[in-house]
Amino acid sequence: MSRRTPTKSKIKVCNKSVFHLQDKKADENELTIGLIKSAKRTGQLSLCNRGLGTVPENVWKINELVLEETKEVDFARSDQSNWWNCEPLKMLDLSSNVIKKLSPNLKFLQELVTLKLHDNALTSLPAEFGELSNLSNLSLDHNKLETLPKEFYNLTELRWLSISHNSLKTIEPDFGDLVMLTFLDISHNKLTVLPPGMGYLVRLVELNLSHNELPELPPDIVNLRDLKKLNISNNNLKGLPALGELRKMEILDANHNNIEQLPDFYGCTALKEIYLANNYIKEITEEFCDQMQQLNVLNIRDNQIEVLPENISLLKTLKRFDLSNNNLNKLPRNLGLLSQLQSISMEGNKLSFVRQDIIKGGTDRMMKYLRERITEEVVSETRLENNWPDKFTMKKSQALMVPSKDLTTVPEDVFHTAVEAEVHIVDLSRNKLTSVPIGVQHLRETLTQLLLASNNIEVVPPEVGVCKHLQYIDLGKNNLADLPIELGDLKSLRELVISNNKFTKIPRCVYDLDKLEILLAAENQISEINVSSDALARLKKLAVLDLTNNSIVTVPPELGNFTHLRSLELMGNCFRQPRHAVLTKGTASILSYLRDRIPS
Repeated sequence: MSRRTPTKSKIKVCNKSVFHLQDKKADENELTIGLIKSAKRTGQLSLCNRGLGTVPENVWKINELVLEETKEVDFARSDQSNWWNCEPLKMLDLSSNVIKKLSPNLKFLQELVTLKLHDNALTSLPAEFGELSNLSNLSLDHNKLETLPKEFYNLTELRWLSISHNSLKTIEPDFGDLVMLTFLDISHNKLTVLPPGMGYLVRLVELNLSHNELPELPPDIVNLRDLKKLNISNNNLKGLPALGELRKMEILDANHNNIEQLPDFYGCTALKEIYLANNYIKEITEEFCDQMQQLNVLNIRDNQIEVLPENISLLKTLKRFDLSNNNLNKLPRNLGLLSQLQSISMEGNKLSFVRQDIIKGGTDRMMKYLRERITEEVVSETRLENNWPDKFTMKKSQALMVPSKDLTTVPEDVFHTAVEAEVHIVDLSRNKLTSVPIGVQHLRETLTQLLLASNNIEVVPPEVGVCKHLQYIDLGKNNLADLPIELGDLKSLRELVISNNKFTKIPRCVYDLDKLEILLAAENQISEINVSSDALARLKKLAVLDLTNNSIVTVPPELGNFTHLRSLELMGNCFRQPRHAVLTKGTASILSYLRDRIPS
């Protein structure tokens, strides 16, 4: 049995209790001479997180305190501490303590502009609180307030007020007297009703009423015409009033309520984000889609939606769309026309016609499926008039789709009809076109996708460059050797497909496409990769680059610095380095290999 020599612990044991309450004398000692001098010099005093149970009495008298001067005369001493240079107290921070009560003497701080009292144990406020006539910023969140004194509503200079995480059950109609407020947070209280006076707070920019017990909003809430952000989540709201007067509102959060139908948004032209998750909404209406064409985010998960309208495609700026956990059993054809969607969630629905691997495959997989379905259904259902879709058909699908029709030309009047139908997608793939129809330029204000794959196209007219909203162009499987420099004006283009053509180099115009994310140029005769500062290095958002099966002789090591590339395909070229074994390891390994070979 081995013996161990006892080792002496080096940890010092403190006999002082970790949790201890300060007495009044200890509280008074927290306001040191140094803090007083600093406060009189700067007009700011911070006693936050000091374990205070009471506020030192000298805090309220700080403006009148006269410090004893030393009898020795020091001619080199700064005179900043002299009484004629003192600043009245304008900022007082008493936050993160355990203060239960405030002295009526706080009325002496007449110059106070900012008062921080959050994270304390206040159960009430003294009536004298209303005498702080210059108070502009006040934080009272995380206390135990159940009521506010009537005098509180005399603080008419308040601009910023937070009383969240308290136990307020009511607020008086006099709240409407605080007309200078631009920010108000009354969240996490026990409010069951809002007084009608709330409509007088016309300068409010942000209003947070979340986590209360409100069954309805007062009708005059729509008078808050400067409001940009409204949070009414986690209440008992069954409906919302018509919100059209809130013309500056950008964000509406109404998650976790009992709302049964969408409100009237007509007039909310600035609204960008709507959150309505966990409600009882059964329908997204055609009127909603017509009114919300500028919307970027729509979260309506965990509702009871059974059907989406065909004009859902009007939400053309939508980037995030969450429809999880609803009662959808089919999807509208036009959902695939939402070309700017970056995220779409559909899990937890009854989509019997969509395979689960597509639903769970992410946004790209879902959008590809929806776009392919548009092509199939439009081709099979299109009512043709002299082989061309009529205006009604194009208006319904917002697309001009005539693939696989052996077309050699497209009449100009077809594009004029497409303009009237506000077409977003043109699909002329798998035909016998020898050039891109010049009539495409008539769709310059609406066109976002142009599909011309599998034709005999030898030239792209420069007029295509005027279609400034184009985001996707497919020119694969044609006879192209170059692209006009004017295509560099397509500043919204995110994906360009030029595979299976006769390019000997990446066209010059490509380097001007600032937002390009995907460039597919496989199966050509490209002989070099230009990574200079006026070529590929300009495409800072490029994530996918496919140069498979070309004639590339060397791969410049500087390509390894393009760390923004998620996918780089270089197989099937005639260079010797990197070797095949490196190429098979994936993009990260290829880029790392190239970086290691950059001359130091």
